[in-house]
This record gives sequence, structure tokens and C-alpha cells, in this order.
Amino acid sequence: MSDDAASPTRALTFPGQGSQAVGMGVALAERFPEARAVLDAVDEALGEKLSALMADGPEDALTLTRNAQPALMAVSIATLRAIEATTGKPADQLGAFVAGHSLGEYTALAAAGTLEIADAARLLRLRGEAMQTAVPVGEGAMAALLGVDLDDAKSYAADAAAEGGVCDIANDNATGQVVVSGSKATVERAVAIAAAAGARKSIMLPVSAPFHCALMAPAADAMAEALASVTLRRPDVPLVANVTASAITEPSDIRERLVEQVTGMVRWRESVMWMASQGVGELLEIGSGKVLTGLVRRIDRSVSARAIGSPDDVTAFAGAITG
Repeated sequence: MSDDAASPTRALTFPGQGSQAVGMGVALAERFPEARAVLDAVDEALGEKLSALMADGPEDALTLTRNAQPALMAVSIATLRAIEATTGKPADQLGAFVAGHSLGEYTALAAAGTLEIADAARLLRLRGEAMQTAVPVGEGAMAALLGVDLDDAKSYAADAAAEGGVCDIANDNATGQVVVSGSKATVERAVAIAAAAGARKSIMLPVSAPFHCALMAPAADAMAEALASVTLRRPDVPLVANVTASAITEPSDIRERLVEQVTGMVRWRESVMWMASQGVGELLEIGSGKVLTGLVRRIDRSVSARAIGSPDDVTAFAGAITG
């Protein structure tokens, strides 16, 4: 008899850029035909063997924004299909909400049936290219401010931008982990201001573009045009949107929030807190890596987190909810 009914309400979460790794998805595709079918569908949608790059690298090519974004979506949906096949439960029976970090929001929408996998792959390829070309290489930067709360980070960013350039809050990831993004010199000023104010540590991030800031406006315009021509269905599971940190279900709202997300702040800390306020007691991180699982533990220790990315993870989870 299943003990699933006694389990805490779950939400399904999907990682963002930085979680990619050469070899991701290979074991899943070998074990589960449903996972293999997802990778094949993404290859067909893009007209190239992205799955081969995921399997064999090289790492620098996989890390390119135009490749990493659709690749991470592909491996997450492949993992979800393996979970669905093994448990006999569709996504709307596995979680009460879906959410994804930045590009992971597109994955969440594919998981919830709002986007076709092929459309998600093509949109993420376009999104990656548009974000990469919005700012010339070397002119933008991002930095993680550690041991800093959101209000202080906003103050440091504003002080830095007052001297010229752009510095916005890109990610409110967890308590004491806020990422700023913008013009390189301005972000460096924000780091210096944070250090002078007693920030525990600040790290310049190895990124190719300043994501989630005002400099991404050309990419937002490109996504608005692309999304206008794509059919979005009402999700089977409500989406907790990055820019609102609350659930939305109307396709028109989803389209607008996806455009806003390109330049807007990823409110991940608040999103986790909102889901917890709705009775979610367990977050599943589906796909490559364990970044979101680590963040949950820093946001709310009353919420458990579980990363599912390998065939063994899939079978262990299926056993836990059906055994």
C-alpha cells in the first residue's frame, strides 16, 4: 500500500543555468525509453544532435548559453518522463505546483503541459542567443553577494548605479545569497560597497552575459516576439512564477511573466517561502545537479528537498511513494 497520501504536499522544481554537466542524461536515456524520446524530440526540434553534445561535450560548448538552456530543459523533462513512467503518476499527481529557476521556468511549463517540448527547446535556443548578444562580451558582469540580505543588496546596487551604469538585483536565491547584474564596472563598484559594509564575501561569477537586468531589454523584446507566435495552454499544475513568487495559470499572464523575467529579478527565496505557505513540505529538484536542493535548506529547513537526476534516484523515489 502506498504511503503517498500521508506524504507532505510536493512541488516540482527545475534548475537553471550552471547546473549543466557533460554526460547528463546518458544513463537515463539508456535505462528509460521515455527519456530517450525526449532527447530525440529536442534534437529534432533544433535540427542538430544536442544530445551528443550533452553526452560527450566538449564542456565549453555545452556551457554556451545557447546550448546550456535547451540542454538543461531536455534532461529535466527526460528525468520527469522517467519518473512518470516508473511511478505511473503524471506531473499533476506528483506535485501541487511547478517552478523553475530562470530558464527552468520554461522547463516547468513543459512539465505542466503549457509548452510542447519542441517549442520549449526552440524558445530556449532563441532565449540563449538573444541574452548572449544583448550585451557585448566583457561589458557586463554578475556577482554573488554572500551574507547580505535583499534590502541591503538593493541599497548597494543603487549606490553603485548612482555613479553611472546599470546594477540590478538578478537573483534573490536564498537567505544571505543575492546576485547582482549589470555593467561590469558598476557591478564591481557594488561588490566594493558591499565589502566596505561588511558583506561576508562577494564573488564575481564566470558568466558570459549580465542576465536578469535592464541591459537584457533587447532579449526581452526578442522573447516577446517569439512567445507571441507560440501556443501556450493552461498548465495542468500552477506555475510559481519567478517575477511574482506566486502561482499563475492564465496563458496570457504566463506569456507576460516570461517576457518580464528576462530583465526581472528571479525571486527564488520568496517562491520557496510562498510554496511553503501553501502547504508544500517537499520540493523535488528534477534534472541535473543539486543547486536548488541546497538553496531550499538555506531558505526554510521545515521544507525537505530531494534531487532526482539519475536512474537510481528515479527508482528510489518511485519506491518511496509506491512501495
